[in-house]
Amino acid sequence: MSLINDYRTTEETIRELQARLAALKEDKNLQSELEFESKLRALMGEYSKSLRDIVAILDPNAYQAKAPRAAKVATPKRARKVKQYKNPHNGEVVETKGGNHKTLKEWKAKWGPEEVESWATLLD
Repeated sequence: MSLINDYRTTEETIRELQARLAALKEDKNLQSELEFESKLRALMGEYSKSLRDIVAILDPNAYQAKAPRAAKVATPKRARKVKQYKNPHNGEVVETKGGNHKTLKEWKAKWGPEEVESWATLLD
């Protein structure tokens, strides 16, 4: 059945796109832009100029190398504070600066992360 649904959604998308294309073909602004583009390309061909040449004429600064950015000042990383977790079920204590600790992961899997975080105390 999913193949039928896929077929129908694709068919509907095609109909929507065809309607959108028909509306665009009737748009006066699009016709004006297409006419401008064709005349511009003909003029570029007549004078053997590329789009890059035209941009350079209209905006001479467009292709100049950009000014190099100032180097970022390196800020030292903030040192992590040590947390101490004391398991009330077995009295085991774990001290860590991060949450990537084997015993902590086991505790969080067993009792849930919220409860394990409630066991934490911040050490200086």
